Amino acid sequence: MSGIFILFVILLLVGTNIYANLGICSVVYCLISGFTPLTVVQRITMAANSFPLLAAPFFIIMGNIMNTSGVTKRMFSFANVLVGHFPGGLGHANILASVLFAGMSGTAVADAGGLGTIEIQAMRDAGFDDDFSCAITGASSTIGPIIPPSLPMVIFSVLAEASVGRLFVGGVLPGLLMAVTLMIMVALYSKKRNYPRAPKPHLADVWKSFKDAFWALMAPLLLFGGIISGVFTPTEAAVIAAFYSLILGLFVYREFSIRDLPKVILATVETNGVVLALVMTAVMFGWSLSVADVPQQLASVIMNLSSNPIVILLAINVFLLFVGMFMEANAAIMILTPIFMPLVHSLGISTTQFGIMMILNLMIGLLTPPVGIVLYVVANVAKVSFERVTKATLPFLIPLLIVLLMVTLIPGVTTLIPNLMFGPEM
Repeated sequence: MSGIFILFVILLLVGTNIYANLGICSVVYCLISGFTPLTVVQRITMAANSFPLLAAPFFIIMGNIMNTSGVTKRMFSFANVLVGHFPGGLGHANILASVLFAGMSGTAVADAGGLGTIEIQAMRDAGFDDDFSCAITGASSTIGPIIPPSLPMVIFSVLAEASVGRLFVGGVLPGLLMAVTLMIMVALYSKKRNYPRAPKPHLADVWKSFKDAFWALMAPLLLFGGIISGVFTPTEAAVIAAFYSLILGLFVYREFSIRDLPKVILATVETNGVVLALVMTAVMFGWSLSVADVPQQLASVIMNLSSNPIVILLAINVFLLFVGMFMEANAAIMILTPIFMPLVHSLGISTTQFGIMMILNLMIGLLTPPVGIVLYVVANVAKVSFERVTKATLPFLIPLLIVLLMVTLIPGVTTLIPNLMFGPEM
């Protein structure tokens, strides 16, 4: 497997697209390991044959419809009215909008691709530099899969036989902590660089903005309520979200026309095509690592380090942060959850705590090269280089890592609300 990693680095240095890089390395490994080309084809196509993955294009088309119909703009404007008068105003609005959008999308990519278009343009118009705008857009998008609904949580709950309801509720407080720590980072940057902020709003301005965004703000309540009550699944929620955004655009705000639909569908196909290519090749690469026993060997090393749960969790964090640099999040969850859960149970660690810790680790992985999918989406939206977005985003990993440390060391951050709502975890 060492030869494959060398090939991976060489292809990376010569500028090969990451999905082509992952695909080439996976195919080479399979062929030299004795697998037939048919196995390669089957593994790649099986990665796309995923029911939860169906949610991705619907969440993306929802974001595109909301952008075109003015729904996302109203949500972002409402966030700006609430927090835009703080130092670095639009940076804070960017984060708050991601918190609100998280209750609709459930994916970081949808947030970065949907809200990102409006956020980056608004920040450019206000005088913010592209580096800061791209960095905060990418970092705040990781809140999406932590605040429910969340596709990674659904996948983890199935593999770990955990309560998806507890995971959803358990992600609320960590998601809010991510928002707060990112806002502190924005405030520090803004005071240093003297970024602009809006005048303090009057109550009438807040009320007007709330009325304009009311139906958009109802979407998270509709989706979260429907999922928690069991009326529909998270994947079905994506379809409902897309349909709801279409209704708002056509009949409520009336800023979207049927003539706009072909353009929106084409934009969705383009974005989803890149994401799907990354997912398919990343899953294939993850499977190759699994066949080579790389995750299993690393997990075994971690398990032999100590019997102290905190030491084990810290070691797993380091391992997952490394894995997140090379593997797609859902692929990593599918491969590693069955490996780690026996250890988690034997040490008496809360499944809810571990699940959110694992997902948060892998969301940070979306902001780290070489497989930083959110970085690619933001770079594409902003029309700037991947390398520039990566460099600008690195400092914003600090607040996310602080929240990760809190989730790891303080179980109540993830278990307090679920225990109050559902009782102690069995």
